[in-house]
Amino acid sequence: MDSRPEIARAAAEAAARQSYGKLVAWLAARTRDVTAAEDALADAFAAALERWPKSGVPEKPEAWLLAVARRRRVDAVRRRLTREAARDHLKLIAEEMEARMTDEELPDERLRLMFACAHPAIEPGVRAPLILQTVLGFDAATIASAFLVSPATMGQRLVRAKTRIRETGIPFRVPERAELGERLGAVLEAIYAAFAEGWSDPVGTETQRRNLATEGIWLGRLVVTLMPQEPEALGLLALMLFAEARRTARRSAEGDFVPLAEQDCDLWDRALIDEAEALLSHAAMSGVVGRYQLEAAVQSAHAARRLTGRTDWPAIRALYDALFSIVGSPVVAINRAVALAETEGAVAGLAALYVLGDDKRLNEYQPYWAARAGLLARLGQAPQATEAYDRAIGLERDPAVRRFLQGKRAALGVGARI
Repeated sequence: MDSRPEIARAAAEAAARQSYGKLVAWLAARTRDVTAAEDALADAFAAALERWPKSGVPEKPEAWLLAVARRRRVDAVRRRLTREAARDHLKLIAEEMEARMTDEELPDERLRLMFACAHPAIEPGVRAPLILQTVLGFDAATIASAFLVSPATMGQRLVRAKTRIRETGIPFRVPERAELGERLGAVLEAIYAAFAEGWSDPVGTETQRRNLATEGIWLGRLVVTLMPQEPEALGLLALMLFAEARRTARRSAEGDFVPLAEQDCDLWDRALIDEAEALLSHAAMSGVVGRYQLEAAVQSAHAARRLTGRTDWPAIRALYDALFSIVGSPVVAINRAVALAETEGAVAGLAALYVLGDDKRLNEYQPYWAARAGLLARLGQAPQATEAYDRAIGLERDPAVRRFLQGKRAALGVGARI
């Protein structure tokens, strides 16, 4: 064991990133009480941060955390249950706690937990956020940002959903194929949201979101393994791989942001692109077109620039038209407006953006203001472009992207304030 504090803290952080969802899933599957499992695990991590710097990092951190979490759960049950009828339940948990988990590999039940969170008894709008919190440990504020609602509202929804799982006894199992389809959408949405959060932290500097892109891809592969003929699962995995293939090219050697249109195609990971293309082709064989296949097809069209030397904007615009007819989200509409500007001119693109202006959610959405600023700049409307860039800069969390936007704003030459 190594007792140096920095080693202990790093080990605790690594365990949180790699094992949080796995441990919550294992604990919750036994009682269907997600909140109790999360509370017990939170106590275990707190104990690790207190003890590991003094006693050293255990040989098997995951098993240590599980053992402590299980003891905390037993203690909670002991405090809560006083009736004679509860003794059998308490005894069962105590015996389970004595099992030789430190010598056995912990079974991975995350997929079962994901489908429990996507059960029809759970409110549709909270299924994906619930999966993000229970499987990947996102806090309510981070989830709220991804789904454009307030942290307080999201927190209340998550609490109600966990109570619902416990009170209705929702089973932790992978559904039969006949009932799988209705829950698959929420599972895929959660996986993609996890990937997107990790993707937004390209250099892995934020502990809370570090490695989430890799985790999202892992979960995507898990679903594809379970459902190898499901076109949307294949499409989602392809979409994530296309994006991950460009990770190295997103930053210059100096750490500056490089937009997609300016990226060096030679830096893209061709093995990942080839895998994504194969997955997308396999999905197309089903004859069923869905959201993730279309989004992956957009990325495939961008990836084709490595072969043709140009971006096929008419194809991308057509794909966004089809995607908007299925999803109809403001995010898709923004991307569609950008593609429209490339095919029909900045005036057409800006008009499409202005139509979205009544959606109040976009007031705090950086890509909307960045797209608007770029199109206004192309039309020579420098003062309006400056105001839009100011909004985008103020909303951007990534320092490299913020510097990029500040550079665009400064290039307008209208009294830029950086």
